[in-house]
Amino acid sequence: MDQREQVTRLGTASIPMLMLEFAIPSIIGLVVNGLYNIVDAAFLGWGVGTIGLATTTVAMPIMFFGMAISSLIGVGGNALTALKLGEGHFDQAEKVVGNTFTLTVIAAIILTALVLLFIDPILRFCGATAETMAPSRTFVSIIAIGSLFQFFSMGFNNIIRTAGKPMFALLTMVLGLVIGAALNWLFVMMLGWGVAGSAWATVIGQAASAAWMFWYFAFSKNVPFRLRLQNMPPDWPLMRNILALGSASFVLQLANSGIMLLVNHQIASLGAIHAIGSEGALAVLGTVGRVASFSFFPVLGVAIAAQPVFGFNYGATHYDRVKAAFKVAIIWSMVIGVIFFAIIHIFPTQIMGIFNVEGQYMDFAVLALKVQLFCIPLMGVQVISGNYFQSTGQPLKAMFLSLTRQVLYLIPLIYLMPVLIVHIIPGAQPLDGVYSAYPVADVISCLTSVCFMAFEIRRLNRKIREQQGAPPAAPPTAPIAA
Repeated sequence: MDQREQVTRLGTASIPMLMLEFAIPSIIGLVVNGLYNIVDAAFLGWGVGTIGLATTTVAMPIMFFGMAISSLIGVGGNALTALKLGEGHFDQAEKVVGNTFTLTVIAAIILTALVLLFIDPILRFCGATAETMAPSRTFVSIIAIGSLFQFFSMGFNNIIRTAGKPMFALLTMVLGLVIGAALNWLFVMMLGWGVAGSAWATVIGQAASAAWMFWYFAFSKNVPFRLRLQNMPPDWPLMRNILALGSASFVLQLANSGIMLLVNHQIASLGAIHAIGSEGALAVLGTVGRVASFSFFPVLGVAIAAQPVFGFNYGATHYDRVKAAFKVAIIWSMVIGVIFFAIIHIFPTQIMGIFNVEGQYMDFAVLALKVQLFCIPLMGVQVISGNYFQSTGQPLKAMFLSLTRQVLYLIPLIYLMPVLIVHIIPGAQPLDGVYSAYPVADVISCLTSVCFMAFEIRRLNRKIREQQGAPPAAPPTAPIAA
């Protein structure tokens, strides 16, 4: 098949088959990406103990901020690339790819410099205690040095999918994980390098993924659009478009980082008056948060797999195919959520045992895991809806939906629920309110997304009728099933 046909078939092939082809490697790839944090925490839990787990919890807001920057550039560049390809402008798509690379390098240099210059106040802001400050400083410094590899490997992985190579995108991520896991075992368990060894293992794994992706776009013969030096000089209007289309993903990841900052402070503060203490609370609830993030990645994988299908067909004015892709994505995300719900409730002790959670913390950890992820089947509705608006060139709507769960709902709830829960549930303590805030936010954000998509489905139906030259029909009463 011609390389350009790999792209243009997004507008002709079966929607379920396209989604399946893109979703499987996308989901596996994001699960692999999520395993970076799981691997770090697991090795540090066994090799260093509670302080090692607490250290990775302190570092998580900073790592998620790096993911936010990567999403801002990579997802925005991918969305604009898909739109240009749908319009048939392959030369403009290459220009987008070149400027995406330039933005990636600039952002990595700035972030690395800022983290290294202000590392101590940043760590204190992230909830570091006296016991976790030194190891957190070591871990975060090394991760910051390797931020370019993280940005490139995560950002350009999306563009590889739009190039029609979802399996190759998966292989690049698997390569990084395998190298990172092997080096974690060597550096942490065998050589005893502790948090420094874990950080270096992660950076080297990401560097391997980034190098393979760079080779693909710069030198491979089997690429429909190439990373060329002539397209790298900054085109500021184009860069603004990239950043605008990536803003929803950026806000979502930035909100994750901000939520982790606030949650860490709440955990440290409320943990001090709980039997498990501040370090124990940071270790346990930080581990629960990692499992929650890992469970979320397959749902996000469906959303990312749908992005080139949304973008190409919207750009090509195939609105019936856009609707079909949205329905498939919603159904699949909810099915995945149900599967993870079952796994979490059947094997909670085994899941927490992966991280060597100490015996005195296990009951608390199991309860927190079940409650925090109770509404995981609903999470996909908000994610798919936000990604739909992002992929179809509606960044303001996408940004608002991205803000709902993480900012508009969850931030107030993590302060409100610790106050309310002691009056609602007999024997509950304020710390229990922190993880109980998540399912409440999930329900409210799902309802908000349904309202947005009801109006959007009506708009798509109107466009379809205009294309068909049919008289106006009554608006649908069940928007998502329309």
